[in-house]
Amino acid sequence: MATQYVILSRQPASSGGNGLAPIGSRAEIVNDLSRYNTASDGTGDEVLYGPGIRIEMPPDQDPVTQMLMTVVEEEIAWLVILRLAKAFSWKIVDMNTGRELNA
Repeated sequence: MATQYVILSRQPASSGGNGLAPIGSRAEIVNDLSRYNTASDGTGDEVLYGPGIRIEMPPDQDPVTQMLMTVVEEEIAWLVILRLAKAFSWKIVDMNTGRELNA
């Protein structure tokens, strides 16, 4: 079974603390991830594929407040995950345990 993580912003939620802080606009996320060999297969921007990972964005959400990341090839995914987490200051939470990955 593939391991899944939720990607969130490290920033606190805006005014009132309700909801989640945005990670970024869809366009920014797609553009930024393309520099890390992570992109769509050409059928839209809801699913992005990278080395050992798949990232899914909620449909019709802009700005994006959370994404689902699935590890599809463990051998190569961890270096990619750590690199992305550091580059974008993401909070990555294991969906099974609720624990945050330390990057």
